[in-house]
Amino acid sequence: METDRKIQMMESSWLAFYLVLLMFFGNQTFAQIRYSVPEEVNDGTIVGNIAKDLGLDITSLIDRRFRVVSRTKDAFFEVNQANGALHVHKNIDREELCQGSGACLMELKILVENPLEMHYVVVEITDVNDHSPAFPEKEQTFEIAEHILPGRRFQLHTARDPDAGINSIRTYTLTSNDHFEIDIRQSDEEKIPFLVLKKPLDREQKYKHSLLVTAVDGGKPQKSGTLNVSIEVLDINDNRPTFIQDIYQITIQENVPIGTSIFLMNATDPDEGANGDIEYNLAKTLRRRVYDLFELNKLTGEIRVKGVVDYEENDIYKLDVEASDKGTPPLKGECRVIIKIKDINDNPPEIEVTSLSDTVSEGSKPGTVISLLSVIDKDSGVNGKIISSITSDMPFELKPSYKEHIYSVVTKWFLDREEVSHYEITIKAIDCGEPPLSTYKTLSIEISDINDNSPQFSLNPLQFYISENNIAGKSLFSVSATDKDVDDNAVISYDIVRGDNQNEILSFLDVNPSNGHIIALKSFDFETLKTFQFHVVASDSGTPSLSSNVTVNVFILDQNDNVPVILYPLSSNGSAEGVEEIPRNVNAGHLVTKVRAYDADIGYNGWLLFSLQEVTDHSLFGLDRYTGQIRTLRSFTETDEAEHKLVILVKDNGNVSLSATATVIVKLVEPKEAFAASDVKSSAKADEDNNVTFYLMITLGSVSALFLISIIVLIAMQCSKSTDYTSKYLQETNYGGTLCHSIQYRSGDKRYMLVGPRMSIGSTIVPGSHANTLVLPDRRTSGEVRIIGGRTKHFFLIESHGGTKQQGIRITQFTICGSVRLPLKHSREQHYPPILLSSVSGYVNNIYIT
Repeated sequence: METDRKIQMMESSWLAFYLVLLMFFGNQTFAQIRYSVPEEVNDGTIVGNIAKDLGLDITSLIDRRFRVVSRTKDAFFEVNQANGALHVHKNIDREELCQGSGACLMELKILVENPLEMHYVVVEITDVNDHSPAFPEKEQTFEIAEHILPGRRFQLHTARDPDAGINSIRTYTLTSNDHFEIDIRQSDEEKIPFLVLKKPLDREQKYKHSLLVTAVDGGKPQKSGTLNVSIEVLDINDNRPTFIQDIYQITIQENVPIGTSIFLMNATDPDEGANGDIEYNLAKTLRRRVYDLFELNKLTGEIRVKGVVDYEENDIYKLDVEASDKGTPPLKGECRVIIKIKDINDNPPEIEVTSLSDTVSEGSKPGTVISLLSVIDKDSGVNGKIISSITSDMPFELKPSYKEHIYSVVTKWFLDREEVSHYEITIKAIDCGEPPLSTYKTLSIEISDINDNSPQFSLNPLQFYISENNIAGKSLFSVSATDKDVDDNAVISYDIVRGDNQNEILSFLDVNPSNGHIIALKSFDFETLKTFQFHVVASDSGTPSLSSNVTVNVFILDQNDNVPVILYPLSSNGSAEGVEEIPRNVNAGHLVTKVRAYDADIGYNGWLLFSLQEVTDHSLFGLDRYTGQIRTLRSFTETDEAEHKLVILVKDNGNVSLSATATVIVKLVEPKEAFAASDVKSSAKADEDNNVTFYLMITLGSVSALFLISIIVLIAMQCSKSTDYTSKYLQETNYGGTLCHSIQYRSGDKRYMLVGPRMSIGSTIVPGSHANTLVLPDRRTSGEVRIIGGRTKHFFLIESHGGTKQQGIRITQFTICGSVRLPLKHSREQHYPPILLSSVSGYVNNIYIT
C-alpha cells in the first residue's frame, strides 16, 4: 500500500508538471470529443480512434508521446500509439463509479508533446443489466388473523437494483394463489410492493401459506430476485393499535444535545393481553439519514435524538412510525411524525474577497473602488441578516451593491502616502442573531507614490567654512536635500544656479548632480577672497519634476601659507642684512637695534617670534622673542672681539611653522671714533642738508598738524560713544611689543572679525563658533555683550546687557601678544578670579580683570 501511495504521488506530481508546461508553452484546445462505452466490456475493447478524430498524424504519435494522463496507477483507458485508438484498460463498473440514474461521464486528458498539447475526451459509461434485483432479506413472514377482511394490505420488503434507467426494477410478481395479490405503490423513484388480501383466510383449512414474490428489472435479458413470503394464519385479533392523529408535527432546535427526548408516541389497542401489548418501530422505507439522527424506543414509544441535527443540512424530517400489538396475528397502526428544525444562530458570517487591488495610488480620487466583497450567513431569518462595517476610522468606506450582501470598498477622500503608506483595513460582519456572531477580514493595502513633494534642505541658508589652498578638482563640501516621496520621485539631482550676470566665482564651481558634492576648479586664497555666495537647486526625477533652492555662504579660513618678511634690516641688494656700530663703553641693556618683520597671515599663523639662531658670544647680546629688540647683556671688555655676527630667526606660530632669517653685524668702536665718524658723516651731509632743511621743516609741521587733528577727532569719537562701549584693552607700561592685526568684514546684520596676533586694542568681542572667526555686534543694535569672568582655560563667561549669563564659549584661535588689563564695570559684590588664556604654542599670557 505504501508503494502504491508513493507511485500515485509521483504520477500526480508529473501530471501537475505537464499542466504547468502546457500553461506556459502548450496549445490547449477547448473542443471535446465524446464517446460512449458500456460497462463491464472486456479489456482492450476499442472506444474510438482519438488520433483520427483530433486530426493528429498517426505516424508521429510515438514521437510525440501520445498518451492518457491519469492521476491513478491503473487507468480505465489507454491509447494505442500505433493507431491512435482509445481502448479499455481494465474492467469498468458503472455502479462503482457513478451512483444514481444520471449520466455517468468520465473526462480523459490526452497529452501530446512537440508541441505540447492537451485534449479533453469525455467517455460516457452506459449501463448494462449486470445486477439482479435483491431483497434486503430472503424471507418475510406475516401473521394474519383469519378474520382479516379482503383488501387488507401488507407491505413487502422493497428490492434494490444498483442498475439505472430501464435496467432498474420495473415490477413485482407473485406466485399464483387464491387469497393474495400484489399491489405496487410508486414512491419517488421507488416501487413499494404490498401484499393484498383478496379472499378471507380460513385457518382450519390452511394455517400457513408460502408465496414467492419476484422483483423483475427492465433489462434485456431480464433479471430478477425473489422473496419468500410466509403467511401464518392466526386466531382472531380484531383490533389494531391506533394513534390519535395520523400526522404529528413537532419542532426542535438544531444542535439539540444527543440523547434528548423530543416526542412520546402513544397508540392504543382495545384488545387485552398480548393482543393489546404495543410495540413501536420505525418503518424500513425511510431515508438512511433518519436512522442516524433519531431512535425510537420499541416499548415506550419515546423518540430521542441520536445524532447532530443541523438546520443548514435539512430543516424537516418525516418519520413513519408503526405500532404493532402482540396479538396473533399482530395488528399494526401507522402514523407519520414530521419533525421541523428551528434555526439557531450557530453560524458566523463569512466574508469572501472576490476582487482586490492591493496597491492604490495616493492620487486616486474619492470613490475609487479597491475591493469587492461578498458577505453571507448560512443561518436564516434574523440570524442570517448581516451588518457590515469598517472597524476603524480610515479613508475608506463600504458601499452596498445593487445585489444583496455584495459590497465595494471605496476611498472616502484623497490619500497621502507620506502620511500613511500602508493600511490594514479590518472589515467586520455581524449578524442579528442572539447572541450575535461576527467575523473579521483584513485587507492589506499599499499606497503607491506620486510626485507631490519637492526636495527640501534642512537649513536655508547653508554656511560652510573651508581652508584656503584647497586642491583644485576635489570636493570642498556637500549639500543634501531630502524628498518625502519614494523611488524615482525621490531621486534628487543637484545643480548650481547660474544667471546671466553670474558672479565670476561661479565659473570655478561645479556640483556632482548625484550626491551634491561641491567641487572647486581652482584653489582659493584667503588673502584675496574671504567669502562668497551661490545658489544650488535640487530637483527630483518625478514627472513633472519638482525643485527647491538653497543659498550657500562659504567662508574661507586662513592657512599658514605666507613666510615672514623681514622689514629691517634690509640691505641695498634686498637681502636681510645690516651693520650696526655701537660704542664699546655702552652699559648692559643698551638697545643695539630692532628687527622688524611682517607676516601676511592672521592669528597664530601671523604671530611672529624672534630667536637667535647664531651668535658669536651668547653672553653679550640678548633678543626679545616678541619685539625683536637686540640689547646688550653686559658691558664690553677689552678681550671682546670688535665685530660680532648675529643671525636672527623669525618664525610664525602656524601648525607647520614658516620662518625667515636676518643677519646683523655689530661692530664695536671706541667712543672717540664713534663721535668722529658721526662728525664726518655730519659734515659730509651738511651741504646737502642745508638745501632740504627748509622743506623738511614744512613737511614736519604739516604732519604734526595732521597728527594733532587726528588725535582730537579720535578723542571726540571716543567721548561720544555710549558708556557700554568704553571698555578698553590697556597696554601695560612695561609692554614693548605690538598686537597682531585683525581683518573685519560684514555679512548681513553681523560683523565678523578674523583675529590675529596684531589685533588692535579696544574692541568688545562676541565669540563665534567656527575656528578663529569672532563676531562683532553691530553698534547700532542692542546685542553687544561684555566679558565678565571665567574659571577654566580657554573659556569665557558671557553676559548680555540684560544681565543674563550665557554658556561658556571656548576660544581657541584668539591670543593677545603680551599681558594686558581688561577694566570692567561691576558691583562691589562681584569678585572675579584671573582668566588664564593659553596659546597653542604653549606660552601663557595673563589677563586680569580690574
